[in-house]
Amino acid sequence: MNATLSQLAYLLAAVCFIVALKGLSQPATARRGNLIGAAGAVIACVTVLLTPGLNHRGPILIAIAVGLLVGVLGAYRVQMTQMPQMVALFNGVGGGAAAIVALIELRSITTAGGASTIHLVATAFTILVGAVSLAGSLVTFLKLQELMTTRPVVFPGYPVAYAGVMVVAVVVAVIVVVTPSLALGALLAVLGLALGVLLVLPVGGADVPIVISLLNAFTGLTVAAGGYVLGNTLLLVAGTLVGAAGTLLTKLMAAAMGRSLVSTLFGALRGGSTQGTTAISNRPVKSASPEDIAILLGYADRVVIVPGYGLAVAQAQHTLRQLVDVLQERGTTVDYAIHPVAGRMPGHMNVLLAEAQVPYGQLKEMAEIDPEFKQTDVVLVVGANDVVNPAAETDSSAPIFGMPILHASQARQVVFMKRSMRPGFAGIENQLLYEPGTTLLFGDAKDTLSKLLAAVRAL
Repeated sequence: MNATLSQLAYLLAAVCFIVALKGLSQPATARRGNLIGAAGAVIACVTVLLTPGLNHRGPILIAIAVGLLVGVLGAYRVQMTQMPQMVALFNGVGGGAAAIVALIELRSITTAGGASTIHLVATAFTILVGAVSLAGSLVTFLKLQELMTTRPVVFPGYPVAYAGVMVVAVVVAVIVVVTPSLALGALLAVLGLALGVLLVLPVGGADVPIVISLLNAFTGLTVAAGGYVLGNTLLLVAGTLVGAAGTLLTKLMAAAMGRSLVSTLFGALRGGSTQGTTAISNRPVKSASPEDIAILLGYADRVVIVPGYGLAVAQAQHTLRQLVDVLQERGTTVDYAIHPVAGRMPGHMNVLLAEAQVPYGQLKEMAEIDPEFKQTDVVLVVGANDVVNPAAETDSSAPIFGMPILHASQARQVVFMKRSMRPGFAGIENQLLYEPGTTLLFGDAKDTLSKLLAAVRAL
């Protein structure tokens, strides 16, 4: 393939990535957008393989085959509840790959010489930030997979250690630019790994997904910088898209949590990070049987479902959709209220409910559905907790204070489905559980929804 055709193919791949990103912005077009993005990646890989004078085609093809196998297995075997940690892991791999490519380029520079200052700056940046993204993403994976504590991890002297590593990393990066050296590049990568670990350790609870998004932006920036280093326009475009999208998503998630990014990253140092706990309350609550709740739902004119992470854990989305179908057959108007941070990442509930063939028109974003709670007969909260917790507005000491919530308490009745009285991911009591208009329905979501479905059908 000649140079002109290669550039045209790269342009086509870049257009695919841009169109894919646009498609991913809406649930109705997300599947198509994902396929277009995958097509762009295939075009880019094929173009590289057809480039004249390319060395090591065999190892490259083997690496592609291994990556394809891992990707397919991941797509089929990873549960919906594990999607955020898979995203974190894949994102870290991207950052690590960019750092390795930059190290290889640095070795070439030290051998051949002649690199410009801007070229060296981009190389040092890619090594450092790519290593930060790799290590930070691995820690977020360990937290979300509960292979380590999800609570913030701090230790005496943490601020000094963090600042010290950051200063040394910047100094080494400057030295790499002034006097390129592979050994210094390797040291810079190690410092980046340490910085990534220190960045994520003090983050806990519901703040972890925000950090995943931030690290995704870091990876995009390293890929863009790597594109500059290699003189590859496609990498520059793709990395810029990922970096910009990740930055915007981080900002939106932080706003949805009612927190600043600084508070998210360093709130644990002053007790402000969402921390999570396993303490169970002994306060009395009103509970009922599935048959009682079935009567409440069966004769309601307006029902709103608030789904959360517990729905994904129980894999009860199909049963929930069947329940909604039966209620609609009885003339009940039913919608789903989707909070921006419900689940473990943005869009988690949208994807989960799309898997159960829930019509997109029934999925209402918070700004759209929140004013309608006052005209709602029953709100059914399934596996959610913090997104409807009034403490976000009433308790200034709560770690979620300031986070916009769904005002489910404004409905005439609230039915709260929970396995136990264990707090939500933020680790605080939900005052809504103790309100006079709230009834709890205890049990596994899938089992309880099955009983509830049978009871509604029997009415």
